[in-house]
Formats: sequence, C-alpha cells, structure tokens
Amino acid sequence: MQTPENNLIPVLITGTLIIVILVVFLFFFVIIYQRKMIKNQVELRKLHDDRQTDLLNAVFETQENERKRLAEDLHDSVGQVLSAIKLNLHRLDKSCVSESTQPLLADTRKLADECIGEIRNIIHNVLPPVLTDYGLLEALEGLCVKIEQNTGVKVDFKKKLTGIRFKPEIELAFYRIAQELFSNAIKHSAATSIHLTLTDEQGWLIMEFKDNGKGFNINQVKHGFGLTGCSL
Repeated sequence: MQTPENNLIPVLITGTLIIVILVVFLFFFVIIYQRKMIKNQVELRKLHDDRQTDLLNAVFETQENERKRLAEDLHDSVGQVLSAIKLNLHRLDKSCVSESTQPLLADTRKLADECIGEIRNIIHNVLPPVLTDYGLLEALEGLCVKIEQNTGVKVDFKKKLTGIRFKPEIELAFYRIAQELFSNAIKHSAATSIHLTLTDEQGWLIMEFKDNGKGFNINQVKHGFGLTGCSL
C-alpha cells in the first residue's frame, strides 16, 4: 500500500518538469522577442537613415537647380543688358562725346566692364563649367589657382588619385565643400598657406584641408552657416 508521500512524488516530478519547460519556453520567448525587437529597430533606423538621405539629396538637388537657374538668368538677362550698355557707351564714345564728358564716359565704361566681370565670376562660382566638362580634379585646380591670384594665399593642392570621374552629385558636393572651406579660412583664420589633399582610399573619396591660420577656441564658437555649407 502506497503512502500519501509516495503518491505526491509523481505529482511533484510532473509539476517540476512543467515549471522547467515553462521557464525554458519563457527564456527562449524572451530571446526571440528581443532579437525581433532589435531587428525591427535596425530596420526602422535604416529606414530613417534612408529617408534622411533621400531628404538631403532632395534638398541638395533643389539647391543646385536654383543655382543653375540663377546662373542662367544672370547670363541670359543681366549679362546681355550689361553687354548692351557697354556697346552703347562705345558708340557714344565714337560719336557725340565732348572733352568734358570723356572722363565720365570712360569711368562708366570701366564700371560696366567691372560689373560684367563680376557677373562672370558669380556664374563661374555658382555653376563652374570646368566641373561639368572636365571633372572634380580640374575644377579644384582651377579653384586653387583663383584663390592664390585673388587673395595672395599660397595653396598647395595634392591629388593622390588618378584622373577618374565620379558621380556628378559627388563631384559637385566636394567642390561646394572646398569652396566653403576656402571661404572660411580666408575670412576668419588669417591664413597665409593652405594645403588641400584629395585621396581615393579603397573606394572612399577623402578630402583633407589644412591651413596655418590662427585657429579658434572651441568653447567660444558661434554657430553660423559654415558647417551647414560644408554638409551639402
């Protein structure tokens, strides 16, 4: 005859097994749930990054389209008007100008020439033809020469890559960044020497910019548009 204690042993064993099975099931459930949550978070982050990238690309494309439109408007409207003014001044100089008005006409023609030159510089900065025609390397070389001629700052440009072409949006973005870096160095750092290096490392295009300027205290930085310009 079995005692009540002996009758409880199978019950306890069965109950213990059930509890162990439930604990193991709960453990695997938690692991699977956490993995699923991590996977969802990764997918959401990737989707967010993709949307951010798409948004930045859209903003960048819109800005470049506006720059292109501005350059075309300057060339087609303002440039032609200034050229017509210059032509009329030349005709006046050949016909009915007295000695007393000759200096004024000469000064006016000079101002018209300077204005036409400024318009051409603006068009070149907004939409440099050499960038679209010959690529990033030629455009940066031209930019460095222009900086040296206009400011007297010594620019050392080194390129550690072959003359390959990149995607138009990549070349344009790097050119805009270089423009912004040159502008900041000239305006704020009082630099006399600038070193620009462009390198292709395992498929990564890297641009390094150094100058011998006075630098700044990072704790006293005023938030402006410099980094915003470089982020395009």
